[in-house]
Amino acid sequence: MEHFTIATVAEQSADFRRVLWTGEHTQLVIMTIPPGGEIGEEVHEVDQILTFVSGTAKAKVGGQEKKVAQGDLVVVPAGKKHNFVNDGVNPLVLYTVYGPPEHADKAVHKTKEEADALEEAGKDEPPTSD
Repeated sequence: MEHFTIATVAEQSADFRRVLWTGEHTQLVIMTIPPGGEIGEEVHEVDQILTFVSGTAKAKVGGQEKKVAQGDLVVVPAGKKHNFVNDGVNPLVLYTVYGPPEHADKAVHKTKEEADALEEAGKDEPPTSD
């Protein structure tokens, strides 16, 4: 059994992105976005559900904008352009579930720049079920 006290685990991680668990159909990831930082505008071929643990952000999904804060949950369907911008003074901490997995199993990206570079180099690919 995998068990996480997810808010505590997420708040204790200063990494931009850390994959906690990868299954055949879903993946659990925690993220910390510094003040003024952002996830970055992107489109996934997978569904994504984000739950906000602390901080505030401007959420942009499919052309719509909404302010989000602790306790909020946002669903990003596959194919929707999205971004989350930390507009607060504290880190934005969240956990997200991808279905199916989006990142390499056990991946840890200290910064957004590192995450972007690894993605561009093809070194952040989800496991395949061959």
